[in-house]
Amino acid sequence: MKTLILITAFNVEKFIEEVILRLPKELRESRSDIEILIIDDASNDKTLEKIISIRDKYKDYKITCLSNKVNLGYGGNQKIGYHYAIKGNFDYVVLLHGDGQYAPEKILDMLNPLINNKADAVQGSRMIKKFDALKGKMPVYKFIGNIALTTIQNFLTKLNLTEYHSGYRSYKVAALKEIPFHLNSNQFHFDTQILIQLAIAKKKIYEIPIPTFYGKEISSLNSIQYGFAILNTTIIYFMQKFGIFYDQKYNFLKKENADNYESKVDFLSTHSVTYDIIEKNSKVLSIGCGNAHLEKKLIEDKKCVIDGVDFAKTTKVGFLNKFVEVDLDKETIPLNFDEYDYILLLDVIEHIKNPEKFLSSLGEKMSNIPKQKLIISTPNVANIFIRIMLIFGNFNYGRRGILDKTHTRLFTLSSFKKLIIDQNFEIKKIFSIPPPFPLVIRNKFFGSFLLNVFKFFNKIKRRLFAFQFLMIIKSKPNLEYLLKKSSLQSK
Repeated sequence: MKTLILITAFNVEKFIEEVILRLPKELRESRSDIEILIIDDASNDKTLEKIISIRDKYKDYKITCLSNKVNLGYGGNQKIGYHYAIKGNFDYVVLLHGDGQYAPEKILDMLNPLINNKADAVQGSRMIKKFDALKGKMPVYKFIGNIALTTIQNFLTKLNLTEYHSGYRSYKVAALKEIPFHLNSNQFHFDTQILIQLAIAKKKIYEIPIPTFYGKEISSLNSIQYGFAILNTTIIYFMQKFGIFYDQKYNFLKKENADNYESKVDFLSTHSVTYDIIEKNSKVLSIGCGNAHLEKKLIEDKKCVIDGVDFAKTTKVGFLNKFVEVDLDKETIPLNFDEYDYILLLDVIEHIKNPEKFLSSLGEKMSNIPKQKLIISTPNVANIFIRIMLIFGNFNYGRRGILDKTHTRLFTLSSFKKLIIDQNFEIKKIFSIPPPFPLVIRNKFFGSFLLNVFKFFNKIKRRLFAFQFLMIIKSKPNLEYLLKKSSLQSK
């Protein structure tokens, strides 16, 4: 198997040779194809001269030396090293620090879980046995900070690691090929970002205990800046699940279709409110039904008959009475609207290029059926999270949520109401829907708690705290209908 040992080197003239000497002799005697790549990151001392002399001195290893013309930072050096590993068709890559902070003697332990297919990535953790870190002279403030940051990160990522802040790592190169590590920071929080990316890609991360060592090496890490950077990048990842923030580095999975949307029937949402509204044995037309979680429950529990409409049929809607594939921007729906008790338009109107024209056409089809109800919903672009983003000049689109990149129109409560009233509809009731916390927070108690908090806030200021608005509306009689009724009365 082909293994790359990546050593990052910045001002480590005094330490780098000792790192090479401490590599286990089993590594030198191994028949595996091993290469050491040392990257000098534009050091201010004689690190470059030192690594060249090491390359010429230690012939037991194949040693390659690179030197950055400008300082690229801790993360920047890893990007180059991992790209080198991919380009060179290596199987594994191990990251070592040139200052000797992480024990080279443990390198085989770092590789074994990869070789034995127990993991896609291995992290050497100093915090599996926490108090050993203090014995290794980890400063108390770093020890406390490590625990605090790790606790928060575990809550937000659900990775349940003992720490995120060790720089002793090994990876399967095949796993690195699947993640956009090139988009990550050039600074120290690169290590957190790559762990999150591996988790998104469903790669297994394995921890092994390593000794803690703080010696005479000079660290360029600013602990306060690092802490804030870690929190910032982890929170962005967490909030992206709500569609509130968006970062391309956490949005690289290609599979994205209607089958990915999860059921929202079991908590306060547009689906659960709609479920409660619709009466038993109703005939329903669901426009934009997707994979029809709500519709399936209405069929099973309330014996409704449901026809579905969407731009493409998914693999999971065989239980519908009828399904019609329609491009709502270009085609009319070829169904008889007279037979439906309810028409559903849940989170669809914001995807349509000309919602005024679409609703006007829909209203014409509904205007002769006085008892027919349209249940319609859309995200609230004036939500507090979006307002906070705007304060900081941030307004970025993503795959989900209020700023879904497939949305062509955005609505506040006022503009949503105006759209409906202008197209000759009458609003019967408005519901304010909180963010879908239970979808992204695994802790059932905490997810329910946040849901209830925002439910309460919606009663105080729904224009600010509602994540979505759902309305029950009815089409007003059109002139043709009124004329017909008037003519009947005159006879």
